[in-house]
Amino acid sequence: MKKLFEKHETAFCIFLIIVYIVVNSVCVQCFGYTSCVGFIVNTILSVCLIAIILMSNRAEYYGLKKVKNAKKYLYFIPLIFIVTVNLWNGFNINHSPSEIIFHILTMINIGFIEEIIFRGFLFKMMAKTNIKSAIIVSAVTFGAGHIVNLINGADFVPTVIQVCYATAVGYLFVVLFHKSKSLVPCIITHSLVNSLSVFNVENTLSLYIAPVFLTIVPLAYALYINKTVKE
Repeated sequence: MKKLFEKHETAFCIFLIIVYIVVNSVCVQCFGYTSCVGFIVNTILSVCLIAIILMSNRAEYYGLKKVKNAKKYLYFIPLIFIVTVNLWNGFNINHSPSEIIFHILTMINIGFIEEIIFRGFLFKMMAKTNIKSAIIVSAVTFGAGHIVNLINGADFVPTVIQVCYATAVGYLFVVLFHKSKSLVPCIITHSLVNSLSVFNVENTLSLYIAPVFLTIVPLAYALYINKTVKE
């Protein structure tokens, strides 16, 4: 299994990204993020990824391990600030308890899947030849992937803004993974940000100020890590 995966790693990465985007687009258009269908589908995808990682004996290789010396990364305090963004305007509870639960469970899966695909598989595959290019591609493809939200009914301007700050966050995550060798902080942060979006109250603050924060803080934190943490 490991040899087969390594031999066709590039094709496998592309295939995973396409499958993930297509499957979730269909789920969102037909059922939304608050149904049990999205949860079930993404749980299956997560289980498949875990099975592939375990069968290829690459859990640590893809960063599924603890971070050593968290002090170097300021104990990940900037990540806590990023997580709070969706709560700046208070709580907007306009879904049933079951819908909220399914949304949170779906988003936990999506956070895990996207980190494994874009930071794990894609970055590690490209880093074998050029680390700088791998970092850029991982960040840009993660940000650009949010363009698919237009197909799912999102407005144009908010989507473009989301692509910009998602690229900045993607850059931070890939730098964190590259330096710490652990994907766990990225998975946790990504899952929490996505999960708390169900409570987000949209206004000028969330539409414009929050995206600026989600661009500046990740970039500043990433630059700090690049400067202070040696490989």
